[in-house]
Amino acid sequence: MTAPRGFSFDPEWRITLLSAILLPLLVALGFWQLQRASEKAELSAAWEARQQQAPVPVAGLWDAPAAELAYRSVSMLGQFLENEYFLLDNRILGGRFGYEVLGIMKLDTGDGLVLVNRGWIAGDPARLELPRVPSIPGEVTVAGTVYVAPGAPYLLAEQQLQPGWPKLLQAVEMDKLAAALVELEAGPVFPYPVRLAQGQPGALEVDWQVVNVSPEKHRAYAVQWF
Repeated sequence: MTAPRGFSFDPEWRITLLSAILLPLLVALGFWQLQRASEKAELSAAWEARQQQAPVPVAGLWDAPAAELAYRSVSMLGQFLENEYFLLDNRILGGRFGYEVLGIMKLDTGDGLVLVNRGWIAGDPARLELPRVPSIPGEVTVAGTVYVAPGAPYLLAEQQLQPGWPKLLQAVEMDKLAAALVELEAGPVFPYPVRLAQGQPGALEVDWQVVNVSPEKHRAYAVQWF
């Protein structure tokens, strides 16, 4: 069967249609990457500015809003609980499997408890045993940065904390952690964890990242989309 006289198949219209559909999408993705770059730059700038400020006692910030607390340098005087702490599971550092250790400090002011992220510790890749976390004896003064998460953690299922200590975590959900600390009868819990600064008493391997993707990478991705 032959095509009707005067008819010719032109595949270019398909390419034109596909381009018309994809072009707005690619442009939108490019602008989204630029927006993300701007947000990350603002976060980095806020972090840098807050790091220039002298640490303030955390006890005076208990009721401060999240925007004021984010990346704020704070100091704490108190004692770490020896056997009670959390292990944030499946933390990778330099290609190595491990945990982040969230210690529990009881403030000497009697205001309550502060969750202190001491940093990273290597774990058993076979998961046959938990790491031995070095204790911090006696009363100490430490400094760190308040960490306010940008949003709720992504979890495949609801997190259930097991009885006993240490407790394994898949993500830091402060409401559940605070509920678990009620049994200690040591008062209220500071609403955000404090990331211990490098070189502080009790600090493990510390490599805090303000942003997971730099503004420069977002801009490079935007150029690719454009």
